[in-house]
Amino acid sequence: MSESPLSMARPITLLQPARLEIGGGAVTRLAEWAAGYQRVFVVAMTPTAGFVDRIGLSGTVETFIDLPPEPDLPAVEAVLAAARAFRPDLVIGLGGGSVMDVAKLVAVLWDSELSVPDVVGVNKVQGRRTALAQVPTTSGTGSEAGIRSLVTNPATLAKMAVESQFMLADIAVLDPELTYSVPAAVTAATGVDALAHCVEAFTSIKAHPLIDGYASMGISLVGQYLARAVADGSDTEARAGMMLASYYGGICLGPVNTAGGHALAYPLGTRLKLPHGLANAIIFPHMLAFNASVRPEKTALIMSALGLSGDTGEQAVRDASHAYCQGLGIEMSLSQHGAQRQDLSLWAEEAFAIKRLIDNNPRPLAVSDIQAIYGNAF
Repeated sequence: MSESPLSMARPITLLQPARLEIGGGAVTRLAEWAAGYQRVFVVAMTPTAGFVDRIGLSGTVETFIDLPPEPDLPAVEAVLAAARAFRPDLVIGLGGGSVMDVAKLVAVLWDSELSVPDVVGVNKVQGRRTALAQVPTTSGTGSEAGIRSLVTNPATLAKMAVESQFMLADIAVLDPELTYSVPAAVTAATGVDALAHCVEAFTSIKAHPLIDGYASMGISLVGQYLARAVADGSDTEARAGMMLASYYGGICLGPVNTAGGHALAYPLGTRLKLPHGLANAIIFPHMLAFNASVRPEKTALIMSALGLSGDTGEQAVRDASHAYCQGLGIEMSLSQHGAQRQDLSLWAEEAFAIKRLIDNNPRPLAVSDIQAIYGNAF
């Protein structure tokens, strides 16, 4: 491998939920685990609120569904106000990554005077007394596995990141049946997002052999199951495989995190209002190709796992991985999503400013490189 031999010696910390339930119908096992809790506050969205009944919770349950797709500070403050009025002893995140990110913040903030800006950064959260369960209903973010939460600052449109061990779930439930109704287009885009988490951690300058294991398993699962899940939404095995791939991607985010690909995707979310998964899917082949020259062995492994040719030249990697994403039905041209060519230079500056991710990239990224990548994706 082309990374430093010191990677094995670098200290890292790996945290995971204490309990993981996976499999068809697994969500019904949450009620048994939650039996001792009296006041349950569920963070959901309109499409996922119907799953609350399926859990079969006892006690008093309040479900909050008034969340925008990419929650900003006012949205999170509204959820916190509702939770403070309700005073839960268990918080459940039931939905996609944004829902689970908000559930983490509710669990650690509802019984304090603190608000989100007070805890932005690493280890600013003071503790948590409320239990936290995470139930993903998409396969992409892996938020159920992690200790990080992202919230949009409406003033700057930048993502604010909160990271704390106190935001780790006590239990995560991966029930593929909850993802049956996810449309094929969303399945494809969120699946490539899960793939990007694994690939960016696998090729990062911070890559570590422990995390490489999870990343490579996640990449293989995507290669095996994503096309099947897109073709048949009720393929339980494929849906379960993608939930596990997403979970492994979430594990990668804690100790290693993403890199250039996610930095370039964020302006597409804030400026074009693209869903997070779609933004990452559009950027994915371009970043894989950009980094291929400095990670040739790992790039070859990624291509093989996805069933693509073994040529690791930049153009060959871009063409093959772009065709892979297109074959899943993803519209890969920024111009088709409302981008204007004159905006690309501003977005490149914004992406370059996300140093916490840009600095992880295995091949250094200049503003001109980012603008060229946006140009190729246009």
